[in-house]
Amino acid sequence: MERIRILLADDHRLVRSGLRRLLETQPDMLVVGEAGDGEETVAETLRLKPDVVVMDVAMPKGGGLEATRRIAEAGMPARVLVLTAHAEEQYLLPVIRAGGAGYLLKSAADEELLDAIRTVHGGDAYLPPPAAAMLLRDYMRRSGEGGELAELSPREREVVRLTAEGYDARDIGERLYLSAKTVETYRRRAMEKLGLQSRAELVHYALKHGLLAADA
Repeated sequence: MERIRILLADDHRLVRSGLRRLLETQPDMLVVGEAGDGEETVAETLRLKPDVVVMDVAMPKGGGLEATRRIAEAGMPARVLVLTAHAEEQYLLPVIRAGGAGYLLKSAADEELLDAIRTVHGGDAYLPPPAAAMLLRDYMRRSGEGGELAELSPREREVVRLTAEGYDARDIGERLYLSAKTVETYRRRAMEKLGLQSRAELVHYALKHGLLAADA
């Protein structure tokens, strides 16, 4: 089995050590290196060519956001999963704009980290439900009553919102007193109207159309 090659970037050695111990328990993961600042992270990404970089935001010499931006601009195939202690929108949006493939709170960096690494390695974006919901609220606020979002029925909007918050069709059905099949139908229609296929695409769509720009 080909393992996911991971670079750990954090300026605290104890944090890197803890993350390494966790990841090395997984048969499909391999920690290929570590870095303690932004510049070293970019250099080690170039040298080691990892599949995933687990990146702390608050590091010296450029920090995690700048390192993420440089990795993306260089066209490196590594997917960057950003770890941060901040859940606020002001921290989340810069992570996405910099080219991060995922966003995870340090407080959740245990089993959720493993899922996040596998998700971004598979080519999708990873956003925990609170972050996804925050982006969706921003999207809907900036769209207002115009644009493609206005074409959604109230039920379709509700299904899209709950989908972005991480609920599956069965859970949504229980909340809205619908069958899972009906939920899937609403979701398919809504995503078709928006021209989207997944929560990750919802994020990218909003970014492309400037719907996530910081408020003036």
